[in-house]
Amino acid sequence: MSEEDSELERLKAKRLAEMQKNISTTQKTKSNSESQKETVSENPRDSLIKLLGFRGLEVLENAESQFPNETKMIIEKLFELIKTGEINERLDGGKLLALFRSVGLNVRMATKINVEQDGKFVSLSDKLSNQSSDDGDE
Repeated sequence: MSEEDSELERLKAKRLAEMQKNISTTQKTKSNSESQKETVSENPRDSLIKLLGFRGLEVLENAESQFPNETKMIIEKLFELIKTGEINERLDGGKLLALFRSVGLNVRMATKINVEQDGKFVSLSDKLSNQSSDDGDE
């Protein structure tokens, strides 16, 4: 009987050692993954730029130069919405500009109107200045 008891105790000790080893291994992997999450915390602006579509970056840069503090807050909120999955589509320049204007930020965009003249595209201001100088010569 004592032989069986000692063998049983030895098996229990071996099993206990295996379980402790498994627990310590899982704790190490959890701590490693948590530390990796902390070090890999994404920059909200960079992750937002990945979702920007046509002319979205241009609108974002104009907003940042004109309203830096407000734009930073909006970027952080958009990042939260992206992380939660509420925003999962591309944000083009028009949508982003509409968003900024809906919160009261009138982001000014550089606009340029080109017209065709003699088979070439010239800016509207150049065409009008050429016409006015032509009118003045006559």
